[in-house]
Amino acid sequence: MTETNNVQEEKDKEGKMPLTEHLSELRKRLIVSIIAIGIGFTVSFNFSDKLIGLIVKSINIKIVFLAPTEAFWAEMKVAFFCGLLISMPALLHQVWKFVAPALHPHERRYGFPFVVLSFVFFLIGIAFALIVVLPFAITFLLSYQTEWMQPMISVGNLVDFYVKFLLAFGLVFEMPLAITILSKIGVLTPAFLSRNRKYAVLANFIIAAVMTPTTDFFNMLLMAIPLIVLYEIGIISARIFGKKKGKDHE
Repeated sequence: MTETNNVQEEKDKEGKMPLTEHLSELRKRLIVSIIAIGIGFTVSFNFSDKLIGLIVKSINIKIVFLAPTEAFWAEMKVAFFCGLLISMPALLHQVWKFVAPALHPHERRYGFPFVVLSFVFFLIGIAFALIVVLPFAITFLLSYQTEWMQPMISVGNLVDFYVKFLLAFGLVFEMPLAITILSKIGVLTPAFLSRNRKYAVLANFIIAAVMTPTTDFFNMLLMAIPLIVLYEIGIISARIFGKKKGKDHE
């Protein structure tokens, strides 16, 4: 009883949870997240073959599988990615619930907009990759076929290519939101972002080189250019929504 009171007093005095409570809270959030992904995966697996069919139709090339289990694992990957997408609002909500106790009351009111906008920006990134980037990337890469060199793409390689591109663009489209939040809490300022623009451009090319699933310069540009544009959008958003000078919070 005394030990419990001491823990509670420590929590009240410092405004923080002890390590054991942090670990317990983390476990709870992870369990809920895994359950959400599992439900999304189960729903998506019933349609994974149709989703692969849509991908194959978009490139109009016969697809093969080179190992007995390759087609099965390709469907599993598609189902997992779609399950992740379906469960993303729940995952973002769990992330927010975990970090919210460490924030000030005036910062917690951004929780719902954060969850909604994160999901919206992720969907925009995926849509941009599907509509703009992937058709260009596939067309460019398949243009190397010749009379004696015809493409024979396995379903596993095709799914990996698509999933990596979609995940990468979904993540990079979160940049304006991340910049805005960091500016809102005073970590970044528009002046700092503008002053270091040249370093940001270099960093964006490095990020594009790492995150692009292919090694060619053309596909790296397809990611680097949107990253630079998103950085500029982030600066504009930071100027509009960022923390104003002289507006300090406790």
